[in-house]
Amino acid sequence: MNLEGASFEALVVQLRARAELGYKQDIQLAAKAFGRETRSAWFPGGGPVVNGDDTAALADEHGEYVLFAAEGMRGELVAADPWFAGFCSVLTNVNDIAAMGGRPWAVVDVLFLGTGENERVLQGMTAASQALGVPVVGGHTTRVSGASMLAVSVVGRASRLIPSAGARPGHVLLAAISLQGSFRGQGGNFNAATAAPSHTLRAQLAVLPELAETGLVAAGKDVSMAGLCGTLLMMLEQSGAGAELDLARIPAPSGVDPLRWLTAFPSYGFLLATTPQDAPSVCARFDAVGVACAPVGRVDDSKVLSLTYEGKHEVYWDLERAALTGFGR
Repeated sequence: MNLEGASFEALVVQLRARAELGYKQDIQLAAKAFGRETRSAWFPGGGPVVNGDDTAALADEHGEYVLFAAEGMRGELVAADPWFAGFCSVLTNVNDIAAMGGRPWAVVDVLFLGTGENERVLQGMTAASQALGVPVVGGHTTRVSGASMLAVSVVGRASRLIPSAGARPGHVLLAAISLQGSFRGQGGNFNAATAAPSHTLRAQLAVLPELAETGLVAAGKDVSMAGLCGTLLMMLEQSGAGAELDLARIPAPSGVDPLRWLTAFPSYGFLLATTPQDAPSVCARFDAVGVACAPVGRVDDSKVLSLTYEGKHEVYWDLERAALTGFGR
């Protein structure tokens, strides 16, 4: 990524000030309420379930995992772009399953029928369901006054996990991002999904569980509205680690505004940690399905996320001084 004359120091200040980081700190309420680890008295296997990942992984009696996740869509997106909100509600859930090393089975929705374009929301969900091959199998609808609201939940399966908490000092950080798209509207949604062929979307998603099963990836997380830096920070907090992130090496569309790109939801974007020797093989897997993948940094034991650009260095967040989600090691 090229800053094209923009001030690196000013960019870091703007990144730290993003409201989405504050939203992630709200997760500390859940961390205090539920703790880092819990168990189910009813699920076969009965092993511990580690909280803090975007996807819950429930180990079964066969040594595999049922994956379970949910996403609520922001009200302003549902109001401004109901079709795309519906599409993204499925896409973000499927990304959560893939980031954990799994394959999605099905989704259910909760749609509060307000004054918005509810039919367009469901049409967007249908389009994503068909493109990704993940059926909508049920849910809940109810009528409310005011704006429409949407949440979606997904279930999937994995034979081997890519946890957030697996990054260790010495690991290489990789950013794998589909650049075949454009921003939708004036916000932070980079749309690399709605115009892509179904077989391309499914092949790209399949790379993550394949990497998990071959053991090439130690940790991973899909890039959310916390942006690339905020997403990496969540991984580092889970792992009890720090890292340096080189902004110049992040795959990006030509001419993109750096702040907009670093805070975007990229439709298909994943941060992964792997060994230096395995990094070329991982990048080659993504390259084969048309996804840009590059080494962008290295994990260390500092518990500080630092950003670098052409020899300049700035601290983004010090986890020793302030927690983010509260689900740290």
